[in-house]
Amino acid sequence: MVCDPNIREATAEDSENISSLVYQLSEKYITCEFTPQGSEALLATMRPAAIRKCMENGFQYHVAEMGALLTGVVGVKDNSHLYHLFVAETHHRQGIARKLWQVAKNACLLNGNPGVFTVNSSSYALRVYENLGFKTQSEPEDKNGVIYTPMKLTIDRQIYS
Repeated sequence: MVCDPNIREATAEDSENISSLVYQLSEKYITCEFTPQGSEALLATMRPAAIRKCMENGFQYHVAEMGALLTGVVGVKDNSHLYHLFVAETHHRQGIARKLWQVAKNACLLNGNPGVFTVNSSSYALRVYENLGFKTQSEPEDKNGVIYTPMKLTIDRQIYS
């Protein structure tokens, strides 16, 4: 089933709801394979103040909503690095992640991205990113107890011109 959420650019006022969504899902699906220090470090980047700071530092966020309910979020750093892509559990497998990524990717391309994107994927999200076209770049890496797989997507800008 594919649903049709409202997707809009996020504002600082959304940081509390964004934080709640990404924090809960990270605790459940991602940090279980990290060291306690790695888990703590990652979750610290997902607190409301950290999300607001990302926005202040130029990260571009979009949110998906069904009515007043935040169902997903995408955040991009430096117009090229997919930093956050989360969808509420109740809305998994409904096409929301793909729609969020499409909006974020198009915004980056309009802002001058040459067609190259990166993401550091958790093992849980590898298949999602592969389905979006990302390719694994190396074996999983461990940075201070945070385990991730570097991935890259290169697209032909001609189709966006």
